[in-house]
Amino acid sequence: MTRAASARGFTLVELTIALVLLAGIAALLYGSLSIAARSWDGGEAKMQQVSDLRTTQTYLRAQIAAQYPQRMWKIAELPILFSGERDEIRYAAVLPSRVAEGGVYYFRLAVVRNGEHSQLVQERVVPDANALEVPEFRDAERSILAEDIAELRIAYYGRAINAADTEAPAWLDRWDDKQRLPLLVRIDVKPEKGAAWPTLVVEPRRSPEAGCPVWDSRRKTCARAA
Repeated sequence: MTRAASARGFTLVELTIALVLLAGIAALLYGSLSIAARSWDGGEAKMQQVSDLRTTQTYLRAQIAAQYPQRMWKIAELPILFSGERDEIRYAAVLPSRVAEGGVYYFRLAVVRNGEHSQLVQERVVPDANALEVPEFRDAERSILAEDIAELRIAYYGRAINAADTEAPAWLDRWDDKQRLPLLVRIDVKPEKGAAWPTLVVEPRRSPEAGCPVWDSRRKTCARAA
């Protein structure tokens, strides 16, 4: 009697309970793995964001600080290749030879839409200093500096165009002076997710006189050599 009782199998109730417990354990394991995967993906995304931030800010700081006061020699006013808006900046600077062929390029920094995403991009063209108009970026080469950027805000520290020398410099939303560079450039970048990037403030190292044959210090304009 004892031998027969010990030889019998599981009852249906016992089997059902075992299957329920097994399903519960599997659900817990799946949930834990999902949480771990999301945490891993979130960590990778965060590291990528920090990497984009550091790389982009280091690059822009070096390039804008060393921007070149390139002038358009066939235009009467000899304008300098620099202009600034609240959401974009255009300037001339040297591109390292390891990136392309080197030399002076004309750059545009802005945020553009690409499908469902916004990207911080830098466009570049080779400027023709003897052209009759300032170059545009219709067929420009484009580099993506950072992904998923919601907003780019730029400000320019200096005197407004035609302001008197006695007027104190101030932060401006745009830069219209075609003869002088701003004293400082401030760049703020806000990603679609996460905290805003630290504010980047850059001082251009070159004065506009560096790219000018004759600088009229009284009128603050560039003139042709006699």
